[in-house]
Amino acid sequence: MKPTYIAIVLVGIGLALGIVYLVRRDHIYIRQALFWLAVATASFLLAVFPPLIDAVGSVFGIAYPPTLVLLAAIVVLVVKSLLTDIALTKVSRDLRRLNQRIAMLEAERPDDPSGPK
Repeated sequence: MKPTYIAIVLVGIGLALGIVYLVRRDHIYIRQALFWLAVATASFLLAVFPPLIDAVGSVFGIAYPPTLVLLAAIVVLVVKSLLTDIALTKVSRDLRRLNQRIAMLEAERPDDPSGPK
């Protein structure tokens, strides 16, 4: 096995261990962790079975198959970015609605003498 493949295997294993650590410490949600574990698994598989890249590249008629890996990485990261933006928009919308409900409840409540002065 070439040193490059060994380095990629080590990066994949390190990424997987790092993700598991972050999940255990509650620094990342399992939904996001599944994506990154899939990335670690893909890098591990491509490093262990490098002819797989050539086989897939020849199926798609790509002259230089390693560019397929770069194209796939770009597409995956763009989709991940889009999904992150969707989640952020949902959280922002929910926060705005929650703030509006709190404001409406405070407006309906009569003056409370024990409240802030």
